[in-house]
Amino acid sequence: MAHLLSTSCYLKLSCSSSRRSYSPTLNGCPTTFSSFFTLQTSKSSFRRVIFREERLKGSFVVRATAVPVSQVAPTQSSSNSRQNSDESPKPRRVMVIGGDGYCGWATALHLSNKGYEVAIVDNLIRRLFDHQLGLDSLTPISSIHNRIRCWKSVTGKTIELYIGDICDFEFLSETFKSFEPDAVVHFGEQRSAPYSMIDRSRALFTQHNNVIGTLNVLFAIKEFREQCHLVKLGTMGEYGTPNIDIEEGYITITHNGRTDTLPYPKQASSFYHLSKVHDSNNIAFTCKAWGIRATDLNQGVVYGVRTDETEMHQELCNRFDYDGVFGTALNRFCVQAAVGHPLTVYGKGGQTRGYLDIRDTVQCVELAIANPARPGEFRVFNQFTEQFSVNELASLVTKAGEKLGLDVKTISVPNPRVEAEEHYYNAKHTKLIELGLKPHLLSDSLLDSLLNFAIKYKDRVDTKQIMPNVSWKKIGAKPKTVAA
Repeated sequence: MAHLLSTSCYLKLSCSSSRRSYSPTLNGCPTTFSSFFTLQTSKSSFRRVIFREERLKGSFVVRATAVPVSQVAPTQSSSNSRQNSDESPKPRRVMVIGGDGYCGWATALHLSNKGYEVAIVDNLIRRLFDHQLGLDSLTPISSIHNRIRCWKSVTGKTIELYIGDICDFEFLSETFKSFEPDAVVHFGEQRSAPYSMIDRSRALFTQHNNVIGTLNVLFAIKEFREQCHLVKLGTMGEYGTPNIDIEEGYITITHNGRTDTLPYPKQASSFYHLSKVHDSNNIAFTCKAWGIRATDLNQGVVYGVRTDETEMHQELCNRFDYDGVFGTALNRFCVQAAVGHPLTVYGKGGQTRGYLDIRDTVQCVELAIANPARPGEFRVFNQFTEQFSVNELASLVTKAGEKLGLDVKTISVPNPRVEAEEHYYNAKHTKLIELGLKPHLLSDSLLDSLLNFAIKYKDRVDTKQIMPNVSWKKIGAKPKTVAA
């Protein structure tokens, strides 16, 4: 990747205190980042929390890239976008924060393939989480440098790469000034509810990383790119499970004879979900105070691994998490069925949520970018396509597995979470459909594809990681995979 690292832009990320060497493993093999970057550290308690278990020996430098990009997004027709006189030109340059992650990687490739100029910003800490907890993706994942090099080789398109931490405002400022984004897609948050509930340090990290990182993005937009459109990944988990219909962000109520439209009440169920609520409030405030334009995508549970772009080459393959910390229900059930492990239904299994295919995630983000919010507007889209209970998912996987000759069993396990296991759930999700979303609904053929994918890689499954091992009620009890 010498051609990616040949420029003179050096960005810094910090840490402090005592240090020892950190050499993460990718696909079970030790690797080093020293040939790519050096990391200088800050004095924040945040960094002490993160690297408490993996102290750094010496400092190493983060070398960010500023690769020339020649791809230009196609002109969007006026029918596909609301373009008012006070709006900026159609976005061409899109910064994807967290672009090395599950949703971020698929989105970065999709946007690049559609002709947008794309930059990935990531501190690669998601890979460190796997290293710390003894986890691994079902699929082999190439390094971010090899991924980007492969994308260039396959398509001829360049994705710029900035390695660093958005909680470091100096780094983020230099990145904004270097890339000058028209839109920022923000996936750069710790995204696991169980991870946030492991212990105090991880709860603190989740809140600090997510809330402070988002605040830094908002300040960077205000200071350097005022017309930039923020597309922020939220979560349907902000709403909880109220006994009334869930609207898209806002609800009109009448109280004591007076009527108003207010933000929909939030009932978060973990420190992770609470961080998303804080993000939404901060974004809404800065839209009102500073005139920022923002779209909050309250996403449901995502399943699947394939998009048109990740199918182009094996090195472009996306993550597939199945463990009890980062794995989501449908992906986890498919892996369990493939290896002959009973499907683990938490409690009564009546927990109902919104779900969507990873192909619809990238489609929704593209629609939000192509149809930007107005200056000062804080939009909320509920981003999912179907609703299922856990029991319904287990039944669907059981039927699909039987067609493939699998003997699929289901067991109820004690629910590690604090949540209603039987409840009313009816969430609205019309705004993205109105913008043109064409959903990929969960079908028998898709379930067959997911199961066959899990069967293909079943030799990589670590069955010790399947059962839930993080309890909402026993804070401080670490997963069994974490060394004492």
